[in-house]
Amino acid sequence: MEKLLLGVSGLFLFSGRAHADWTVNLTKGVTEISREIYDLHMVIFWICVVIGFIVFGVMLWSVVYHRKSRGAKAHNFHESLVVEIAWTVVPFIILIAMAVPATATLIKMYDNTEADLDIQVTGYQWKWRYQYLAEDIDFFSSLSTPREQINNTQEKSTDYLLEVDNPLVIPVGKKVRFLLTANDVIHSWWVPEFAVKKDAIPGFINEAWVIVDKPGVYRGQCAELCGKDHGFMPIVVEVKSQEDYEQWLAEFKKADALKSQAAEKSWNLADLMATGEQVYSKACLACHQANGEGVPSIFPALKNSAVALGDEALHIDVVLNGVSGTAMQAFKDQLSAVELAAVITYERNAWGNKTGDIVTPAQIAELKK
Repeated sequence: MEKLLLGVSGLFLFSGRAHADWTVNLTKGVTEISREIYDLHMVIFWICVVIGFIVFGVMLWSVVYHRKSRGAKAHNFHESLVVEIAWTVVPFIILIAMAVPATATLIKMYDNTEADLDIQVTGYQWKWRYQYLAEDIDFFSSLSTPREQINNTQEKSTDYLLEVDNPLVIPVGKKVRFLLTANDVIHSWWVPEFAVKKDAIPGFINEAWVIVDKPGVYRGQCAELCGKDHGFMPIVVEVKSQEDYEQWLAEFKKADALKSQAAEKSWNLADLMATGEQVYSKACLACHQANGEGVPSIFPALKNSAVALGDEALHIDVVLNGVSGTAMQAFKDQLSAVELAAVITYERNAWGNKTGDIVTPAQIAELKK
């Protein structure tokens, strides 16, 4: 009893802070649809509160004022036309009152027509691929939280596990249609402030859309249990003004052209190793670990492995095309020729492998054609 009283008193002492941190309601959002959903939710919530108050109020009143200790006696009656009509008609009216605005909102949510911009969103373990269908833009977006924060050796940032290397960029005030699918397993693209949560399923195309009212950075996550690193698959969307968006388009295409030119220059072992280490940390470390020793019986080691020390052509094929029936993905479309050449060179010369082999971006560019 004493412990119970202490617990209750502690609850009251810290109730202010607890209530400040305890958010259980829907996010109001930054789109017209998200606000409609929020308002609809609140209307139906209060209807349910009123119904609950009336039902439990009548029950409590009946229990208190018609209890046996007060001499109450049960009445015997059978069939009441008024009661039967009331408990049929009243719920029907309430359901219609809720169904009409709900249906109107659902129709709006599924109206994907007349989009200003179409973006294909493809889920991979554990990253997102964004392809702007009307533009020559195609890139992957991966978690950028440092591994030191994940391993608790560094203080966690404000946006811990909600930051990426390449955010999705869209213009403000434009209707953007998302075509969602997946490359491997089922994922779910979810941005609470957009009121968009749609499954990405291999072999299927789901659709969603958004018109964001104001510029800003909006964050979400994969909302489907898609594997061991499910929690490391964030979504970041930057909404820019039309002018800033067009500037971003131009800068992206310019940077993409520079990447293509980089594949043609001459690379030495030191430069490839430096770039390869960065690529490995982004794309390979989660499975094969920082020391290249993998996870026993789950992910194979690269240190002293037959692949990293063996035939170079086989190693290139594994990285580019993956291994069917295993967790090894195909990175041919995920990484540039420079990144692929660098990471393969790194794997063949890191952790004491030291083959001395150099895989050039030109080799990879030729294989990617």
